[in-house]
Amino acid sequence: MTRDDLVRLRQARDRMNREYAQPLDVAALARTALMSPGHFSRSFRSAFGETPYSYLMTRRIERAQALLRRGDLNVTEVCMAVGFTSLGSFSSRFTEVVGESPSSYRARDHSWSASLPGCVAKMILRQVRNGESGRRAGTSSTTS
Repeated sequence: MTRDDLVRLRQARDRMNREYAQPLDVAALARTALMSPGHFSRSFRSAFGETPYSYLMTRRIERAQALLRRGDLNVTEVCMAVGFTSLGSFSSRFTEVVGESPSSYRARDHSWSASLPGCVAKMILRQVRNGESGRRAGTSSTTS
């Protein structure tokens, strides 16, 4: 992978971070990176350790957690605010990633996190998904 490829992949990732609530698909993100959809998906996974779809869903769920902790929006409003169009899909994905339903998460006491800066809260509360911890720690996820 070339330096230019990495720059364009970062631009696509930055677009997902900025526009997470917008309808984004692989084809649109691939155009941002000036790549075919297949090449973009393979390159993104190679560079960042997860598929573009998984990355986007993780950003949406992280944002949903922040909105639910705030407590001024109901679950349906949060669902729509982070880019999901189906409450069922949102609830299923949220429960899969976080380990509890959005309504249970919202009902919990989050006062301890109110004084944390957003960047610290994000680091503490980010969910580790399917083998990511090994890649982050610099260890291999393969077994002998």
